[in-house]
Amino acid sequence: MDDMDGLEVTECTRCPELVDSRSRIVDGTGPADADLLFVGEGPGQQEDEQGEPFVGRSGSILDEKLDARGLARQDVRITNCVRCRPPENRDPKSQELDNCFPYLQREIEQVDPDVIVTLGKVPSEHLLDRDVAVTTEAGSLAQADLGGAVRDVLICVHPAATLYDRSQEETLDAALDKAAGMVSGGGAGGQSRLGDY
Repeated sequence: MDDMDGLEVTECTRCPELVDSRSRIVDGTGPADADLLFVGEGPGQQEDEQGEPFVGRSGSILDEKLDARGLARQDVRITNCVRCRPPENRDPKSQELDNCFPYLQREIEQVDPDVIVTLGKVPSEHLLDRDVAVTTEAGSLAQADLGGAVRDVLICVHPAATLYDRSQEETLDAALDKAAGMVSGGGAGGQSRLGDY
């Protein structure tokens, strides 16, 4: 793929609306060999400005939740289905998701994670290629052929869901507990958490 250097997309003009609305391409961050790969929908305004996924309010929630499970942000890889901010933070269109999918496939192939965690409805449906009732399916494990192999995909609610519906916090916690339990060598793991209580 000529417009991708390693895990970074160097240039792309496949989606005219996204090219017009972005200030930069927002690539994934984190280790190139992470056990856990989190996949969100697409960059928002803050992500577009800073050039990193999940740096806004939802990113702070995710960071706190990871930390509570003995995982630092730098221990996991975080990316999105589309790498350019949609206008007015709208959902990516299906053609935009399809246009960006080869980049995500390549990222998954290179990172080769133990578990892919989908954060919200759009990435869950996009990666699993089916309708997903995220709030009822959160925490459930599915398999999908991604990045040249059949991979474990853990469905999870978007961290921002907890801002609008506090009852979703328990759902998010349960899914992240499961994700942390599935990865080998997940940071300090449960032992570091004993002092937190």
